[in-house]
Amino acid sequence: MNVTPKNDMQRVLWVFGIAVVVIVLVAVLIPNHTQNDPRPRVDNNATAGAKAAFMLLPKLGYKVQKWEAAESDLENMDAAHTTLIMADVYVGPKALKPTQVAVQRFLERGGRVLDTGGDTLLPFGKTRAPSVQKTDLCYTVAEGQGALARAGQVSTADEGAWDEKEAAMGTALHVEQRCGEDAVVVSYKVGKGEAVWWSSSMPLSNAGLKEDGSLKLLLATVGEPGRTVLFDEFDHGEPRPGMWDAAKGLPLKWLFWQCVLLAGLLILSFSRRKGPIRMPVVVPRTSPVEFAESMGHLYERAGTTNAATGMARARLLRFLQNEGGLARVTIEHGPTAIAEALTARFGGEWTALVKHLNDATEAEHAELAPKSALRLVQALDEDVERLQRMLMPKQMSLGRETMAGDETAVLVSATKE
Repeated sequence: MNVTPKNDMQRVLWVFGIAVVVIVLVAVLIPNHTQNDPRPRVDNNATAGAKAAFMLLPKLGYKVQKWEAAESDLENMDAAHTTLIMADVYVGPKALKPTQVAVQRFLERGGRVLDTGGDTLLPFGKTRAPSVQKTDLCYTVAEGQGALARAGQVSTADEGAWDEKEAAMGTALHVEQRCGEDAVVVSYKVGKGEAVWWSSSMPLSNAGLKEDGSLKLLLATVGEPGRTVLFDEFDHGEPRPGMWDAAKGLPLKWLFWQCVLLAGLLILSFSRRKGPIRMPVVVPRTSPVEFAESMGHLYERAGTTNAATGMARARLLRFLQNEGGLARVTIEHGPTAIAEALTARFGGEWTALVKHLNDATEAEHAELAPKSALRLVQALDEDVERLQRMLMPKQMSLGRETMAGDETAVLVSATKE
């Protein structure tokens, strides 16, 4: 069948018209799903949204639901196996007291509640303004041996601090994370349940979950897999903008000119493909063993081993900060300060770790024999494994062990020659 140019132009115009309609509908009817939406809601795919957490938790064994009923309906839930997430929930003045009472009853029956934001709806809770007004992120320092502290360093926003003097009212308050002097992650028992407060919802946001510490903090907060996790998105009296209110401020003029430009590009770029379709060239991937052997030959010919020992030392220091929760200033003070901090937190003897770090530092300015460098890299890897066993005795990550052995594999290949 022959296709005339007139029919081709009609098709182009139809495609252009459909594209314009779709752009207008998306811009006007769905304005809140942009990168500027600050609400941690499960249908918000912006950086501050909670869509990633809502989709990830079911894959990890949790039963996730979007809770759009009043908190009084929590009486019908199995509190002992349910976690309620109240991420920056706004409650109007009329609904404030009933909501607080319902949350307290849910906790007393064995439920878990995560409340985030500068204020709190938790029973006996009281917050205050942050001690220092910060415009950038705060990197927390873990405190204690609780599950939330073992999550390690977390980047968050200091939107408020838990008032340790006025809050908790005799309950066993546990400060898990601090930003400077401010307690930004706390937990305490209420009846049979446990209440958790974060100063910011950033660790569970789409952007925050990219960090390992934020994911660990979220999992430690919601509890063991198999629990039902409720994301509270009930309307507690918060005014919702209408369609025309949301359309205010849209750059309609620039949107029109963009549509005109798009139409011009469609007309100018209209063409037909000619010739056969060729399959893309597939470049073969070198196996990890060949890579390790090649790097080993390079180390042997270059006569240098300080690169491998330096990487092993850097990995150990990075693990101490990110996973072990040690402050950066402690690591900068040197191996002795690191050993003292580890002894205060975990107990035990860390003399061997001090020696390994000192040897690795000296190796940066002196060339070691391949066998000596291999033993030093293996010793640094064993220090990492020892800390992993203390932090996660039942969840050793196979992927981390594989990455930690790359330098070892390269040096083994070099020592075979």
